[in-house]
Amino acid sequence: METLSGKFKDLIQDAVRRSRIDSVVTEQNVYQEGDENVLPLLHKMVETLALPGSGVSGFEHLKDLLEKANTGHSCLLFVEHYSNMDLSALHYLLGKEPDPGKDIANALVAIAGIKLNEENPVVAAFTGAHTRLVIYPSRSLSHLDPVKDRAEIVRSNSINRAAMKALMDIKVKGKLILVFPSGTRYRPWDPSTKKGVREIDSYIKSFDYMCMVAINGELLHIRQGDMMDDFVEEDVIRYTAGPVQSCAEFRNAARLKAEAAGVEDKKQAVVDTIMERLEEMHIAAEAERQRLISS
Repeated sequence: METLSGKFKDLIQDAVRRSRIDSVVTEQNVYQEGDENVLPLLHKMVETLALPGSGVSGFEHLKDLLEKANTGHSCLLFVEHYSNMDLSALHYLLGKEPDPGKDIANALVAIAGIKLNEENPVVAAFTGAHTRLVIYPSRSLSHLDPVKDRAEIVRSNSINRAAMKALMDIKVKGKLILVFPSGTRYRPWDPSTKKGVREIDSYIKSFDYMCMVAINGELLHIRQGDMMDDFVEEDVIRYTAGPVQSCAEFRNAARLKAEAAGVEDKKQAVVDTIMERLEEMHIAAEAERQRLISS
């Protein structure tokens, strides 16, 4: 297999040169518009790797979600996460769907961790191609020392307050707020990376509608180390959207089930239910993808 850096060296260098991403996140720039100068380069990478048969299943559900967003409802999109190409591939494939595919793609606002902006110029260029709301995630906060990292903890609180304020504003303006409920890419050598982040319950509590999306097929295989060393592969990539659901109804049902089972942490139980549903969707979609490949 070729590495990302080997396959797309020129495109990556061009993306980094074009990128205008804010490399330092402050409370003033937590909401960042996607860079239209970089996005076509990422689309070209996806186009090179995505084999015939790639596309979006359950497109009608995403159409339904956009219609609800356009009438002032707050809408969430919970998506599986395997690589730093997931969002670019979704955006590209939506653009290949009939109307309103491009409108759905352009309505996406991803919740993104701060390190995607600040730690690596290549990752930053990939990230900056898409509109996003930057947060200081709990996974990063857990590594901070209350004494040694006091200034960074103060900074994290400031950024997260600003992000939540921005979220309250944009979520009722026709946007689809995309969240990776695991909070990170799935790493096969670390099962904990497929566990949902407890804070996701707060999003569900404060939104009207939600939709889940499974990803099957891999264009970029994550490896330990730098993203540039990830393997690229041509593959049939399928995104499968489930039906639109009421956030309140989903959350209440998950909490009642957890209570009946004697589970104390209801918030985690809600997120665990999200991850279980995504896994069920993934398994079903993979069987369908394999039939598509073999036909």
